[in-house]
Amino acid sequence: MSALTFTLQKALQFSINCSALTPNHLANKSVSEIASLLIHYGKNQLRVDELFNISGHDTQNIHFKNASHQFDYLGANMSSGHIHIEGDAGAYLGFGLKQGVIHCLGSTLAFAACNMQNGLITIEGNTGDFLGGASAGLRKGMSGGTVVVKGNAGDRVGDQMRRGLILIEGNAGDYCASRMIAGTIGILGNVGNYTGFNMKRGTLLLTKIPQLHATMQDCGTHTLPFLSLMFKYFATFETKFSSFSALRAQRFVGDSACNGYGEILVISPDLTS
Repeated sequence: MSALTFTLQKALQFSINCSALTPNHLANKSVSEIASLLIHYGKNQLRVDELFNISGHDTQNIHFKNASHQFDYLGANMSSGHIHIEGDAGAYLGFGLKQGVIHCLGSTLAFAACNMQNGLITIEGNTGDFLGGASAGLRKGMSGGTVVVKGNAGDRVGDQMRRGLILIEGNAGDYCASRMIAGTIGILGNVGNYTGFNMKRGTLLLTKIPQLHATMQDCGTHTLPFLSLMFKYFATFETKFSSFSALRAQRFVGDSACNGYGEILVISPDLTS
């Protein structure tokens, strides 16, 4: 059975709310039923077939073609299946994801993996602010699952993150791991200012020592055997993190300004022996 494919057929003036186009929401629906669904386009509602050409039948395997940053809420509250995005995605990619796989070949706007609970999101390009963070009005961000970003991320990565894993092969912006409650974030590139601000618990894995505020305490260099288990798990994903093997790390703890017990582990070529 061929994948259910939505191909954008018109230039967009406004953003589309794609939250209804998920495997669990479209399960057991015919193509004609899917075509007649109403989705938000700016302040209006349009039928799906007014925006997309629809082909294929497999609702558990959905493809979006000609996708752009005006495709908001792709994979929102998804609980099964696979979404493949040929192009970019807008804000809130994988919002509240409960289960399933989302693969974006391009870049995304802010709040990707916001309030995510489980599953896997892979972003081949860059992503915006608040990756894995909490949506407005909520005090808990990502609570499970895995996010792999092959490019760069914006500010506030993992803000109020509760559990889960975020791996970023590029750089991250300011306030990385801010207000982090638990979970693991790995970043191969540079991070901005105020890293670990108000961090409660959790682990931030870096390859370069960032500019830290005074309330992040340097605990020296240690051999940490548990890292071998962490790196073994990283190897299950297609990411540069799978090449990690060092057990020596420089460890920082904080944020002591909020009695936090989070840790920043810095692994560099000088500490690989």
